[in-house]
Amino acid sequence: MDAIIIQFLNGLDKGAAYSLIALGLTLVFGTLGVVNFAHGALFMLGAFCAVTFNALLTWPVQPPKAEGALFAPRPVPYMEYAFGDFGAAMINWSVPLSILLAIPVMLLIGLVMERGLIRFFYKRPHADQILVTFGLAIVLQEIIKKIYGANPVPQAAPDAFAGTANIAAWFGMADAFIVYPWWRLIYFLFAALVIGAVFAFLQFTTYGMVVRAGMRDRETVGLLGIDIEKRFTVVFGIAAVVAGLAGVMYTPILPPNYHLGMDFLVLSFVVVVVGGMGSLPGAIVAGFTLGILQSFASMNEVKSIIPGIDQVIIYLVAVIILLTMPRGLMGRRGVMED
Repeated sequence: MDAIIIQFLNGLDKGAAYSLIALGLTLVFGTLGVVNFAHGALFMLGAFCAVTFNALLTWPVQPPKAEGALFAPRPVPYMEYAFGDFGAAMINWSVPLSILLAIPVMLLIGLVMERGLIRFFYKRPHADQILVTFGLAIVLQEIIKKIYGANPVPQAAPDAFAGTANIAAWFGMADAFIVYPWWRLIYFLFAALVIGAVFAFLQFTTYGMVVRAGMRDRETVGLLGIDIEKRFTVVFGIAAVVAGLAGVMYTPILPPNYHLGMDFLVLSFVVVVVGGMGSLPGAIVAGFTLGILQSFASMNEVKSIIPGIDQVIIYLVAVIILLTMPRGLMGRRGVMED
């Protein structure tokens, strides 16, 4: 029973990452009709925003040598040298604080990407969109590799969330001992908050309602005098921010490297297809469902019966769902059926 609960929590953790990336992918496809294979690179860039922010805070400085001292003191992080305990606390909380850097940076990257490249491929075949965005993803990951190197760059969670939580105690399970890393729980809650914020924006704001109307019939919205293209550009920027924030908060779980985006991209596209192209609720449902299935498939008991099942379970489920439900779980008629 304990192992089942742990695997379920692991599934929620994976599903949160899949859902956040798939949410941004679906936003872009639903508004612009673009299959963006560079979206995984945005997840990677968000992770390296956290790396960069930490590097800036911990930039080493050499304190002056005390009078009469034989040796110069060792270098210390700039923030700690300049601000003492407050600076040390900022370094300790650098991952969540790097959100303040990631939001404007990822928004700018998204806007530049859409205006500078993506808009020229709106009416081009999906194969062209895939080729150009996949090429862009490769360029971005090679830039990151050149700057940060090929090795993973570990990022530490704040000390307050570095340990494990006793899940069993929360539910009064005196006979069980179920512990789970705090930061993985924080990531799940953060993902739920971001997903809720995106849906609230689309559902309850006038801006979001116009975007949803444009997703259904952009020509009619344009005839009403609304510059729907400008709003869609903003949505692309929001999708980039969502992917970037997912990457920022994932860094203590998986140290980022230059191919992090590619590792998640293929799985996230499977999530989008299973959920239904253009369906935001479908992307969320499919993300958590496939994450949980993949987690349970990684149990030793399961792998002893079907070796390697954890590597292919997502694709097997995708094949079964698409054979029985060609539009995915919540796909709409006419999407990518022309």
